Amino acid sequence: MTSVVQMTCEAGVALIRVDNPPVNALGHAVRAGLLEAFMAAEQDEQVELIMLYCAGKTFIAGADIREFGQPAQAPILQALTLVMENGNKPSLAVLHGSVLGGGLEVALACHYRIAHGAARLGLPETRLGLLPGGGGTQRLPRLVGVATALEMIITGEPIEATQALGLGLVDALFDDEPLVAGLQHARQLLAEHAPVRRVGQTEVSTESGEATALFTAQRSEISRTQPDSFSAPRCLAAIEAAIRMPLIEGLQRERALFLECMASPQRAALIEDFFARRQAAKNCQG
Repeated sequence: MTSVVQMTCEAGVALIRVDNPPVNALGHAVRAGLLEAFMAAEQDEQVELIMLYCAGKTFIAGADIREFGQPAQAPILQALTLVMENGNKPSLAVLHGSVLGGGLEVALACHYRIAHGAARLGLPETRLGLLPGGGGTQRLPRLVGVATALEMIITGEPIEATQALGLGLVDALFDDEPLVAGLQHARQLLAEHAPVRRVGQTEVSTESGEATALFTAQRSEISRTQPDSFSAPRCLAAIEAAIRMPLIEGLQRERALFLECMASPQRAALIEDFFARRQAAKNCQG
């Protein structure tokens, strides 16, 4: 494990804890630590279920933006989430605070998800000129349907935990500490002999004609409201791949579109603006 990811075991449950303050950003050390921890848990005969939770005020609140524009360091997020999803032991993500971007993609790769009642979940990558590149464009439509996935990914607006529960994005809500609530739910899953449940192997339920209409309407909406957006049409193309391709091919399409966005001048300008606004906020607080 890395210093920001630690694993302990309690009564058959591997407790994987991310502690990377202030927002548990999904930088290289966290990705590497998660990969090592999940693989170790898979190989440990004492482990029956894997539980992922985070220290501090929030679950993983997104990528480490400082890495954007730098050469990618393995494991990339898409590869990590695929390993997590393909695990043969049930996994549970315990969500609280801001579950955003790569944080939500990591949660989607787990087989079960519970969320604190005050949590907010979203994929805001379009606001930085990107698209979700960790499998989010492929798994979210399979779990909540094409219409909801289009809205969440293209607008980048997060949703409340109660809405996530209604959509089936999470399985239950809690109001206790994440570790306490997570262990309680983990024991319940073990008692029920809960099976492995891979989102990526679920078929998108939308009928072909309905999907075509949704994509046509969304293209018109993008042209009307975001005519200059580089990432929004590529988000649309990635989600379209989720309903037309098997998971692995869809992930390849997502990766190619993500790299197009990463190389775009618009992405660079939006990231620069993000850092400028964050520095301005710090100066005001200081």
